[in-house]
Amino acid sequence: MAAKSAAAMRKNSHRSDHFFQKLMKHPKLPFAFALLFADSILVTLIIAYVPYTKIDWDAYMSQVTGFLEGERDYSNLKGDTGPLVYPAGFLYIYSAIQYVTGGQVYPAQILFGFLYMLDLAIVVFIYLKTDVVPWWALSLLSLSKRVHSIFVLRLFNDCLATTLLHAALVSIICQKWHLGLVIFSGAVSIKMNVLLYAPPLLLLMVKAMDIVGVISALAGAALVQRSSYKFVVHMIVIGLPFVLSHPASYISKAFDLGRVFIHFWSVNFKFVPEEIFVSKAFALSLLVAHLSLLLIFAHYRWCRHEGGLFAVVHSKIIQLKLRVARRDPSPTNRVLQTDHIVTTMFVGNFIGIICARSLHYQFYSWFQLN
Repeated sequence: MAAKSAAAMRKNSHRSDHFFQKLMKHPKLPFAFALLFADSILVTLIIAYVPYTKIDWDAYMSQVTGFLEGERDYSNLKGDTGPLVYPAGFLYIYSAIQYVTGGQVYPAQILFGFLYMLDLAIVVFIYLKTDVVPWWALSLLSLSKRVHSIFVLRLFNDCLATTLLHAALVSIICQKWHLGLVIFSGAVSIKMNVLLYAPPLLLLMVKAMDIVGVISALAGAALVQRSSYKFVVHMIVIGLPFVLSHPASYISKAFDLGRVFIHFWSVNFKFVPEEIFVSKAFALSLLVAHLSLLLIFAHYRWCRHEGGLFAVVHSKIIQLKLRVARRDPSPTNRVLQTDHIVTTMFVGNFIGIICARSLHYQFYSWFQLN
């Protein structure tokens, strides 16, 4: 009996040693859980002891209140920071938040604390699926004072948009393209900055699917909203009440691409003189730089192994012709590596950020992962 007990103890000890050896060789997962636990404590302390900073919350609540009272003209939905300039998804989301929190700041901070932890968990999961950075680098995700402030001390709508974007990216790296496009569309409905991810996302779709698959995925997203990189039109479902009642007001306010922020609040181009900053020539030069950088990276980096961007486009055209000739309805999908998907998306977004004329500090949440 004693011999059996000793053997069982040795077996358990061996299992324990084997488990700890595996942890030492693959420390990312336990470190990720420890990071989430530590950051949850940090978020709790921030909410409890750091004063809330009043910026946009009252304006959000005023705009939502006008919407809930029946106003459908975007030009009449205003707050103390000015008129509403976000797509209709923003109104629906913040209406729900107002209902849950009663429009009060403290319960909203708690809600956004959970949102921050959800976003961090999604981000950590993305990194766990890649081999881009070492395990200890995950700690950098929790060291940003600014991102904590954006979520739980400012309650910006950027937090909701980026969380949905990261969720869409998880779907994409799991090869759930149609679901990812629908979630991505939902993120755009909250704030248009998400469209900075559209060019690299479209390129990845073209590489992963044939033309028919790309069209069907875009059609799925169109059930939530209609948008292109020029985003001429917006919602089918979400924006329909505004499009039917006051279409010009909705499109001009929610998708004002010519809007210029105050030079004083700019982050990345504050060094540029104000007269240049607000000029159309400067805006056009940034657009040209943006498109040029995207083309350069697409041709020389993201499509390097396929022979360049034009080779990818040509191969897809040939593939479509063969499919039509054979009348073969079966899709021809390709599984892309997770590292390639994540790197392409984040670099493409970062290119858009550095070419953005008006960039406020809350927009740092756009490149939490870069």
